[in-house]
Amino acid sequence: MIGRLNHVAIAVPDLAAATRQYRDTLGARVSQPQALPEHGVTVVFIELENTKVELLEPLGEKSPIAAFLEKNPAGGMHHICYEVNDIVEARDNLLASGARVLGDGEPKNGAHGKPVLFLHPKDFCGTLVELEQV
Repeated sequence: MIGRLNHVAIAVPDLAAATRQYRDTLGARVSQPQALPEHGVTVVFIELENTKVELLEPLGEKSPIAAFLEKNPAGGMHHICYEVNDIVEARDNLLASGARVLGDGEPKNGAHGKPVLFLHPKDFCGTLVELEQV
């Protein structure tokens, strides 16, 4: 069902500082910041040859990233994203196997303008999993 690794997401308390660190210290190519109000985050992507790293900071007080950063003030790995060919089919297969889809279970557009879903971390070895349709 899952395909390629799309990205690994890291929650950060200060997106501008994290961007400078990756760009200036590691020499990474970093995208422009993108606000995603429906997900409660602002993101940048670090472009690598074989995948991406997404840096996320909270956008608003109700951001799920804000709660994560309360527990992890310095930031840390937030989720991992895998590609799927058909997100609705993947969701239905996961639900049939007992996995939990977060939210209302309906795909929402993610940072790449493609449908995404998140899976409960307790069902996947303590890791929040995002699926993105390609």
